Amino acid sequence: MKRRVLVQAAAAALSIGLAAPAFAQLRDKVVLLLNWYVYSEHAPFFIGKEKGFYEAENIDLEIQEGRGSAVSIQAVAAGSATFGYVDVPTMVKAAAKGAPVKAVGVALQVSPMSVMGFADKGVKTAKDIAGKTVAMTPGDSMSQIWPLFLKKTGLQESQFKTVSGDAQTKLNAVINGQADLLLGYVMDQNIKLQDATKKPVQLVRFADYGVNLISSGIVAHKDTLAARPDLVKRFLRATTRALEEAEKNPEAAVDATLKANPKSGQRDTMLAGLKLTTALYHTDETRALRPLRVSMKNVGESLDLLVQYGGMDPATRGKPEDYVSLEYLP
Repeated sequence: MKRRVLVQAAAAALSIGLAAPAFAQLRDKVVLLLNWYVYSEHAPFFIGKEKGFYEAENIDLEIQEGRGSAVSIQAVAAGSATFGYVDVPTMVKAAAKGAPVKAVGVALQVSPMSVMGFADKGVKTAKDIAGKTVAMTPGDSMSQIWPLFLKKTGLQESQFKTVSGDAQTKLNAVINGQADLLLGYVMDQNIKLQDATKKPVQLVRFADYGVNLISSGIVAHKDTLAARPDLVKRFLRATTRALEEAEKNPEAAVDATLKANPKSGQRDTMLAGLKLTTALYHTDETRALRPLRVSMKNVGESLDLLVQYGGMDPATRGKPEDYVSLEYLP
């Protein structure tokens, strides 16, 4: 009898030991593909992961660097990433052409896009771009929206030269004088230029010329929305908390990012960039709302701009709800 009790106890202990890792494996594996190499804008995801916001939602989050919004959207459409953090207008143009993707939250509700160069180049307005050389990255969100900026400002491609390259190549081109300007985000490339050279940078913001489209947000495959709505809701609950945490404690968010990605930037530079980023989380209409909950009026205005200047077929415009859903947000 004593032997039987010991055997049963051993079996129970073995069962418990096996059950713990088996239970852990039930956590949902989620791949979040970013729009670009890791920099300050992405800090909320890293503070959210470090603080266990995703784990609390039974999500095992893997954050992957991207190589431009268009590429990341293709990956989500192909099912190789669960969610994408991308430029939403770029996603809209892809969805209008049949890509099975939809935005489920918009983080940057004021456009960060701009043309920038050192102040001694004298580029203070859009017309000053004429005669200059502009560095850009094919396939990224800014190159997708650049034609819209040109149409809105009346600039012709024949009036300036362009050079192509990845993120670092663009920066190097301006730093080394191979290009006068680059397409960049106000909270990213302009800070990197100043940090690298200690020279003042002049910005020509897209938003100042009426190109104030919604910007980065979370997108998912339509099949994921239909088949796994609870996963989408859990992911967005954690992400909303992460954005709020980054607003409240940017220093910790930057530290979490650098801990996970030591080569993603310099602390002071990233901190300045994150503060510029969180300033874009709300418009006057959404000031009292939690992050990601964009105004559908803002989405509609972005659609109008894409139709009028961005090459979007008017027949595919549809309604804001065709491209952005708020039903999964907390």
